[in-house]
Parts: sequence; structure tokens; C-alpha cells
Amino acid sequence: MIRVASVDSKKELGQFIDFPHDLYRDDKNYVPELFIAQRDMLTPGKHPFHEHSTVKPFLAYSNLRVVGRIAAILNRNHNTFTGRKDGFFGFFDCIDDQEVADALIKQASEWLKSQGAEHLNGPVNFSTNDPCGLLVEGFDRPPMAMMPYNAPYYEKLLLKTGLRKKTDLLAYELEVSNSNDRSIKLLDTLQQRLKRAGITIRKVDLKDFKNEVVKIRDVYNSAWDKNLGFVPMTDNEFDYLAKDLKLILDPNYCIVAEKDGKFVGFALGIPDINQVLIKIKRGRLLPTGIFKLLFQKKNITRIRVLTLGVLEGYRKMGIEACLYGTIIKNTYGTKITGGECSWMLEDNYLMNHAIEQINGTLYKRYRLYEKEL
Repeated sequence: MIRVASVDSKKELGQFIDFPHDLYRDDKNYVPELFIAQRDMLTPGKHPFHEHSTVKPFLAYSNLRVVGRIAAILNRNHNTFTGRKDGFFGFFDCIDDQEVADALIKQASEWLKSQGAEHLNGPVNFSTNDPCGLLVEGFDRPPMAMMPYNAPYYEKLLLKTGLRKKTDLLAYELEVSNSNDRSIKLLDTLQQRLKRAGITIRKVDLKDFKNEVVKIRDVYNSAWDKNLGFVPMTDNEFDYLAKDLKLILDPNYCIVAEKDGKFVGFALGIPDINQVLIKIKRGRLLPTGIFKLLFQKKNITRIRVLTLGVLEGYRKMGIEACLYGTIIKNTYGTKITGGECSWMLEDNYLMNHAIEQINGTLYKRYRLYEKEL
């Protein structure tokens, strides 16, 4: 018999966070999340998502052994923004057992239905602003920073629970040595053209980081407002994310487009911190993990471009090419050999084509699922 129970204690929360470490202990591509970061994310009062929404974690047991986990997520801001009655599931991990998967999805569905939700969507942790999607192609390498990972059998389990594909999220790989340098050659010409229009391309100013974050947030919450599943981040959510990212941020890969003191576009690339985290056992910073994190950051060789957006009215002016081109140019002479552009909606043909034009290669695919409750 499979028993599913809510996570109500500090001990159970620890089991919830640690379960994937045990599940993937023999998987060389698994990257453990930092325990302290996961604990804070799932604790009301610690993470700003809980200020407006509810997360209900559950564990599945076979006798006394943990065999799976899931979180039911009621994102009230999403439902207010979209006018829908959606529920979400995330933090889904499970042994290869259909009975366990069925029990987890059933439990999350019943709780969300009791909260008024009419649709189930996922996996997302907590929203599309966070790691989301189920890996369905590209299991041969570890995930990049802030991207999810799972075993190949997950898709089979979820489909048999009645979930169906909603959309795919694409990840492109780009090698600096193999990139089409057309964007670099055009960079000066494009920047001069933009300059005549009063638009400047520059690095983010870390000395004025607080004010820069406010301007970036305004672009972020406007440029993606029509994307599937998007919901604007609150001020507290964006500040929380910015504070975390500042620890690893390299201004060479955080580029903004500015006109009259207002940001009209930005691109953010972050060092692939997963190259370090994969060596930190069970996500614990103590006793030795902290030293690996501090001293091995300088050896990172890949970056992930996790967001690029331009305000409507400023698109197709060459800003996108300048943002990408500047990031690529800034890798020259560094240890960075390439990276990932992710994620892109599968039907975002304009951006997908732009990445393919600079020799980006589709190498990982993630999937979002849905079903009626």
C-alpha cells in the first residue's frame, strides 16, 4: 500500500528535500540543489511566493520508506492575472512505480480541487518564473543552472496519470568557437544605429544594483506578459531572485538596452554554477561545500542565457542581436567556451530562428503537462 501524507514537520521537510539525493545517488548527471535554498523556498515567511499563494508538499511512503514527493501549488497571482482557475504541481520526484505516481498526482489534484482549481498544470517550482518543465530529451548531460532534471521514465508515469502535453520548452547549446560571428561583425554597425535612435547598450552597473534591478524588473514584467503561463513577479519576489543572482552575477553577461534613462531591453546570462553544485554532496554547504562553492566558481566554463526581452515598440530594431552579440563578444579571452540559451517556447519562432542563425543547436527539450480536474 502507498500512503501519501502532507509535510508538516521540520523532519518531514528535510526528507522532502533529500529524497532526490537518494533517488539519483548513482546518476552522474544529477545536480543536488542547495539544501538551505530549498528549505527557505518551501518555508512560509522565508520566500515571498508564500505572501500571495499556497504550497502544499506531500510525501509518498511504502511502509516507512519515502518513495516519492510532490507539491500542490495554488498560485493566486497567476489566476488573478490570467482569469483562470489553475492549480499546479511541482517538486515531483518518484521511483519508477505507476502506483506511486498515481497516488501523488491524485493527492495534489484533490487538494487543489478543494481550493477551487479546475485545471492541473506542471511541473513548475513554483511558476514559469522558476525552474519548470519535465526533461523529455537530452538526458546525456547535467542540467544547466536553474534548470530541472529527471529520469527518462517520468514522462511515462505522468502520461498514465491522465496528464497530456501542453507545450515544450527548448534549450539551445551554443559554442563560442562555433558561433556564427555575423552578430559580432554587425555589432558596431547596429550599436551606432541604435545610438542615433538614443538607445545605448551597456553592462549592468553593480555599484547601482538596487536601482538597476527596479528598471530590469519593469522590462521583465512587461516584455513577457503575453507568453504562455507568464505571471508578473512581485517586487519582493524579484528582489529575492536578484539578491540570489547577485552572488554569481558577472556584469559581462548582464546587458541592458537603455533610452533616456529607461531600460527597453535586457539579457541575462549567469555562470553555470551547476558545474560546482554537482560536486557538493547532498547540497550541504557545511563542512566542505562552502569552500567548493567559493573557490571553484572561477573555473566555470559555461554560461546560461536565461532571459532576453525587449519592450514592445522597440523590437526588430536590432536590440536583440546587440544583446546576444555583446554577451558572445564578452566571452572572448575568458574561460567561457559556450553555454545554453533557455528556455524558449517551442512556438516562439522568431527567437528560436535567431538562436539557430548564430549556430545554436537544440539539445534539450522540457515539457509542460495539463489535465482537467
